[in-house]
Amino acid sequence: MLLGIDTGGTYTDGVLLDRDSRQVLATTKTLTTHHDLKICILEALDALLPQAAEPLQLVAISTTLATNAIAEGKGRPVGLFLLGYDPELVRRFNFGGRFATPRYAYFEGGHDLYGKAQAPPDLEGIKAQARAWEGEVDAFAVSAYFSPFNPAHEEAVYDALAGTGERPVVLGHQLASRLNSVQRATTATLNASLLSILQEFIRAMRQALDERGVKAPLMVMRGDGALMKGEVAERRPVETVHSGPAASAIGARFLAGRERALVVDIGGTTTDLAVVDGGEVRVREDGTTVGPYRTAVRAAHVRSLGLGGDSYLGLDAENRLTVGPQRVVPLSYLAHAEPAVARDLQGLDYRVRRRPTPDHVEYWFLQREPRRAVTNDRARAALALLRERPYALPELLQRLELMHQLQFDGRALVEQGVIGRAALTPTDLLHLNGQFAPWNREVAGVAAELVARLSGQSVPELIERTMTIIAERIVAEIVSFLSGQTLKRVPGYVDADDLGAWLFEENLYERHPYLGSRISLKLPLIGIGAPAGIFLPRVAELLDTELILPDHYRVANAVGAVAGSVSVSREAWILPEMRKLRVAGYVVQTGSHRYRAPSLKQALAFARETLAEEVKAEAETAGAVAPQVTFTQLAEGAESYRLRAQAVGTPALSNNEG
Repeated sequence: MLLGIDTGGTYTDGVLLDRDSRQVLATTKTLTTHHDLKICILEALDALLPQAAEPLQLVAISTTLATNAIAEGKGRPVGLFLLGYDPELVRRFNFGGRFATPRYAYFEGGHDLYGKAQAPPDLEGIKAQARAWEGEVDAFAVSAYFSPFNPAHEEAVYDALAGTGERPVVLGHQLASRLNSVQRATTATLNASLLSILQEFIRAMRQALDERGVKAPLMVMRGDGALMKGEVAERRPVETVHSGPAASAIGARFLAGRERALVVDIGGTTTDLAVVDGGEVRVREDGTTVGPYRTAVRAAHVRSLGLGGDSYLGLDAENRLTVGPQRVVPLSYLAHAEPAVARDLQGLDYRVRRRPTPDHVEYWFLQREPRRAVTNDRARAALALLRERPYALPELLQRLELMHQLQFDGRALVEQGVIGRAALTPTDLLHLNGQFAPWNREVAGVAAELVARLSGQSVPELIERTMTIIAERIVAEIVSFLSGQTLKRVPGYVDADDLGAWLFEENLYERHPYLGSRISLKLPLIGIGAPAGIFLPRVAELLDTELILPDHYRVANAVGAVAGSVSVSREAWILPEMRKLRVAGYVVQTGSHRYRAPSLKQALAFARETLAEEVKAEAETAGAVAPQVTFTQLAEGAESYRLRAQAVGTPALSNNEG
């Protein structure tokens, strides 16, 4: 008996899988409770555990919490120390905007290509800067120049900061072995910003398992589709970026039995795209991108867009309908959970007869208490009101005697997850056409009527327009993702003067009297996620391909979480030592170890032997049984080589019979 759980921005899914028959025995889907993740995990466990005929041998989890936190700017604040970086170079090429934090400071230190120190690190200055950031940051990140070749200065900073408080310190060389100083710094910063988020999730998972008496090993899916132990994930949360989409792709292949397909996972918060080819999920070796940041993390080659069942439906300056990218709570659900909201909206026409706006159907509510003391008096007043009940945004501002949310730091409180927002969403519209209606249909109708009226449409036209926008945006993302080309669509009232845009628009609308264009997907499309059966048929039609909705497609990501293997990779660098413009030998750098060899053959042999031992031990630590090691040798130019060792094994299962 294997248990898989996937916690997403909207839903937490669970499956019970029989390892030997590979049959899905039971599934469940429950709303993610962001204020207390243990609640939704317990609900999933209580639905699945009674179906297990034997004790669980493994619990595997995947999550989009890390990805969503980065994309929505909800990571914890981080202070970044840069050792040996050139401030002028960073400024000239605007690298500072890629560091994933506005708080970074330069210090001497770092090494050169051959691992020699450029200058001693200013440890006293670094400790002084750490004290200056007191109250501003929750964690530190350290990135030194050429630290994959010599991590001594990063480790010295770690030791120096260890005594300055309880804030965790993340080192760049432990996360990235490739020579890209900007990506390494970004990766370290994101990892530091996500530590507490993922630790809270894993802590909630462990508490829930303990309360239900489950003693099976806990594994977490990485962004490349491999599994790692929970305690490893707590230290390296950035490696769970794209964990959810990777699990989705693996689950889709497992359930559909297709070796080659495009997987489209549409959920409440995002729509994720991934390609399965040869039975494997395509992986991006040169570092994945999440939100605006390019990292050094090896992860599934996926594309995520802020579009889903819970996307915010709003109007632009010209009252044209917009869908996303922000996620909000469906208004029908908030009214279902909070009767006061339902009563408010039932009298909406009377209250907004003069100047209605979409803000009148946007409600703010207290999602959780702030982790830090709130010093802004207006923000404290807003939180006091929201502790009583949710309020429509105009009424909240009126009670606070304010003109705009920025006057009480409203946007910051939303980004921190303290305040939640509810508004009209595609999920609300599904209540009106009967495709999905578990909550308050009447409130969904009131909100839809207001937005439709403001946009000059009827409610049926609003529903149809929303479905069209969703389908067309997914098609556009698929075309850009697979072609690698930018597709800049033009507004409907502007004639396209770009052939690519014209071909795409003609594929959608067939407007030209003489010319036509068809874009065909050469792969079948596997749809997964709760609304896939609603939103994706039109997408498959526009791309002239087959849509596969396998059994249990609504929880395929949770299936993928337990269908993965444990995989660990490590790298070594082999560099020539030059004397009088001639190669005098080679240096092998593996982690913190350096070895000199007289010949390339001996250097490669030492690197293979050392890496094999290290990667096998690390895979076993990560939870693998009898891992098998393979090597990839990559030429880096000028007689330099990068050797990667990968160890893959099945996850260790519990023998517990109790």
